Amino acid sequence: MTDMNLVLAWLMGFFGGVHCLAMCGSIIAALSFSLPPEIRQQRKPLWRFIVVYNAGRLLSYTLAGGLMGALGHALAVQVQWVDGHFWLTLLSSLILASTGLYLGQWWPKFAALERVGLPLWRRLEPVAQSLLPVKNLRQAFVLGTVWGWLPCSMVYIALFWASSQGDAWQAAGLMLAFGLGTLPAMLSAGLFSLYLLQAAQSLYLRQRVGLLLILMAAINLIIQGGTTK
Repeated sequence: MTDMNLVLAWLMGFFGGVHCLAMCGSIIAALSFSLPPEIRQQRKPLWRFIVVYNAGRLLSYTLAGGLMGALGHALAVQVQWVDGHFWLTLLSSLILASTGLYLGQWWPKFAALERVGLPLWRRLEPVAQSLLPVKNLRQAFVLGTVWGWLPCSMVYIALFWASSQGDAWQAAGLMLAFGLGTLPAMLSAGLFSLYLLQAAQSLYLRQRVGLLLILMAAINLIIQGGTTK
């Protein structure tokens, strides 16, 4: 996996944070409000809980990436690719472009991808409910790891990309980079949830972010695709 892929994964998570806010902003706000008043009303203790929630979420993303990478490797050994680097670059660019089309609401049906994870989430949701209200940091971390498996089209897009790495460690690193990219939005959501959720619902902002991801896809194809010639 190239450094360029890590950067693109981070940027995908960062700009996809617009979707994350619309999808998960209300969740982390609810988690924050479920905390005892003495924690919720003080900035530093509240901040610690929000960080721990997200640490658990990123762990789940990384583990899922490793699993998908291992699966991709198992499939890759069965297939002999010609010009494999070019095709992987093309695939990653198509994934980024698809993400841009989805965020800009030019391809809203792409959200149907979230249905893939619903059976798993139906089993995990009661576990998440049993952990509420959150009373300590350990409980917050466990809840964060469960939250990381919430059906999300952005995460699934990133996982599909991770599977194309053909290596569990590289795929795990890509998903970690993606998760780190979502942190600015998600850390802010717990403290400024109302304002950020309103911003996330702006079609103007979502379309500008979508166009930027499509541009990133084109740049990725030009730069990395050109190295195969």
